[in-house]
Amino acid sequence: MSDAPIIVTALLGKEDFAWLNTLRQRHFPPERNFLPVHVTLFHHLPPSVAPELKQRLAALTREYPAPTAQLRDVMKLGKGVAYRIESEKLAALRDELASAFAGLLTPQDQADWRPHITVQNKVTPDAARALHEELSEGFSPRPLAIAGLASWYYRGGPWEPLSEHRFSG
Repeated sequence: MSDAPIIVTALLGKEDFAWLNTLRQRHFPPERNFLPVHVTLFHHLPPSVAPELKQRLAALTREYPAPTAQLRDVMKLGKGVAYRIESEKLAALRDELASAFAGLLTPQDQADWRPHITVQNKVTPDAARALHEELSEGFSPRPLAIAGLASWYYRGGPWEPLSEHRFSG
């Protein structure tokens, strides 16, 4: 068993992943960008939940169709930029997992969930402001494909895959 904390993410559809990951590679400082684009559901679950987590993720992706989602707007992060995600169904799946692991959640994972995709972070406020203006110009909400759920071990650098589960419907 690993002693590394576990991160849970939603997996994007192939086309959305390619587009958003290209944006991330272009605008995220290269020395800090060792992860592909992702949507974080939980930042830190204890490694002891790995077997149960894999079972729950597999069940959710088997029992439910892929949740509908939408990129709603471009948001400022102070020193970065992200796209805000709206998805009642993805939020409901996250709530189900949060209930299952309620006593084990960190304060960050107990707080209100604000789903987003970070395309830039840890830059100067001026650089973030410029990218926010660029991405906001002509932006209109658009669908976002959610293809599955995944879990990862966090060891300080690139994440180590634990499990990946694709929605069947």
